[in-house]
Amino acid sequence: MSADTPRTAGHSPRKRGLWLGVAIAVAVIGVVIFHLLNRPAQHKGMPAQVVSVATAKLGDMPEIINSLGTVTPVATVTVLPQLSGYLTEVGYQEGQDVKKGQFLAQIDPRQYQISKQQAEAQLAKDQATLDQARTDLARYTQLYQKKSIAQQTYMDQKFLVEQSEAAVKADRANIAQFDLDLAYCHITAPVDGRVGLRLVDPGNYVTPSSSTGIVVITTMKPTTVQFTVPQNSLGKVLDRINGGAKLPVTLYNSDNSKQLATGTLYAISNQMATSTGTVTLRASFPNDDEKLYPNEFVNVQLLVDTLHNAVLVPTPAVQTGAPGDYVFLVNADDTASVHKVTLGPSNGQYTAILSGLSAGQTVVTDGTDRLSDGAKIRVAQAHPAAAGSAGTPASASSAGAAHGQGRRKHHASADGGTTSSAS
Repeated sequence: MSADTPRTAGHSPRKRGLWLGVAIAVAVIGVVIFHLLNRPAQHKGMPAQVVSVATAKLGDMPEIINSLGTVTPVATVTVLPQLSGYLTEVGYQEGQDVKKGQFLAQIDPRQYQISKQQAEAQLAKDQATLDQARTDLARYTQLYQKKSIAQQTYMDQKFLVEQSEAAVKADRANIAQFDLDLAYCHITAPVDGRVGLRLVDPGNYVTPSSSTGIVVITTMKPTTVQFTVPQNSLGKVLDRINGGAKLPVTLYNSDNSKQLATGTLYAISNQMATSTGTVTLRASFPNDDEKLYPNEFVNVQLLVDTLHNAVLVPTPAVQTGAPGDYVFLVNADDTASVHKVTLGPSNGQYTAILSGLSAGQTVVTDGTDRLSDGAKIRVAQAHPAAAGSAGTPASASSAGAAHGQGRRKHHASADGGTTSSAS
């Protein structure tokens, strides 16, 4: 027992020193961790987004309805024979322009000439019978006045004269019918226009029941174009028409690369198409240069009205998302804020703002896909929005339609900002 006591006494101070070092180390580590956890957070500010901006200005904006139309001739006539017979002559060339009354074809008239001669002979016979009956009636009248013949004899002769007169009238009607048949043998153009490809040749036997006819004549000028407008746009068109306005219509080719003609709206259908919710309109065009070809498809632009002194912004500035239609308004502190607006008509390049924005305010036109409400911005370059008038480019659209090219749809994100996707 006495031998172990010094060893135990020697190890005890060493053990206490070890535990003391461990405690000090733990305390130091704890202090470091505490300072690391409780030091002020160093926030890195988001860099300013580089954007392009434009200033809203006043100008004129045409309100245009776009539609797809079909060139519809004023008259398309299939010339049918009115009687049967062999064709002896065809007097037109394919694709030829003809005038009303111009000779087209001839049906062999001989059988109708013979029938007319027979009717004339019958007329001569009945006329002679009538003359004889009238002479007898004059003699019977004198005898009846002298009481020399019975009243019945006198009345019978009077009726005989009336029968002969009726027979003469029937003969003259037959002759008139054969005259008409002879006129039908000589086929002429019923309207001005252009004939199509030849459908018959000399020697063909034609009948009134022939569906193909002798030829098809189409009026080339003037011509019309039929197109449809949605029912929501019809009200304003009717208001303008009822007010006495003549609405101009402009036509472009199928890819909107070339203007073809200008004309005027002159007719509106009396019924709405229930399957499509549209109504058919027709516009008239002089077509002196014959650029409009029957049944051709064209792009139609109907100018309904023009907004004067409207607030105009470049169409890319207009956004659509959860708030509705809006723009990013540039603030004095170099931030952009979401600003709701009410859209008017657009011509593709510019969009009219009916409410929510004033002339002179600045909006973001490029870089909106990286913005959120209140984001810092840095202007790259400013572009004026308009200089007096928006004009009438070929890609015009009506109010309520798509409000331009390059617009983006924004959706609320988790951090309170917005994200965007190209539309």
